[in-house]
Amino acid sequence: MKNVLRVDASMRNEGSVSRSLADKLISKLTAGDQVNVTERDLASGVELISESWIGANFTDPAERTPEQKATLATSDEMVQELRDADTIVIATPVYNFHVPAALKAWIDLIARARETFRYSEEGPVGLLTGKKVYVVVTSGGTALGSDIDFISGWLKFVLNFMGLTDVTFIDGSGLMFDEHKVEKAEQEIAEVA
Repeated sequence: MKNVLRVDASMRNEGSVSRSLADKLISKLTAGDQVNVTERDLASGVELISESWIGANFTDPAERTPEQKATLATSDEMVQELRDADTIVIATPVYNFHVPAALKAWIDLIARARETFRYSEEGPVGLLTGKKVYVVVTSGGTALGSDIDFISGWLKFVLNFMGLTDVTFIDGSGLMFDEHKVEKAEQEIAEVA
């Protein structure tokens, strides 16, 4: 059975273009196959890392106290969702020229040494290899690839850092400037293998 992890970063449940496009992408990815879809809706709330979280994270796993393990429980669950996934769908709008704070918080909780990457003599090595990632990006006025696109390069870098190197962007950006942008994004989805 194939496992798909869906991460929604829009704070809107109703009328969200990124969620709508992600629905279509998930339908495409699950058509005709036995697929388990795990959903991580960041609008439901994401904890922020804290001093106690950092202390727990940097403590050797064999030496963590029960309190430290509890502090890392949500992060551990999120990391396991990534490990279990064959395909990852991240759906995000652009808020104030970047990803929503909840998506940044999710990244902070999953980018963990010894868990999703490790350091070697040659530098960092990503541990989440062999997975396909689709990033659905929507925005009103920030077009992907433009001078004010601070999302695609950052997301690609941080995903690559964790070993997620097969990344495809579904471009639903610049909706205020192109009334056909949603249809173009839907066409990109239709062409997904």
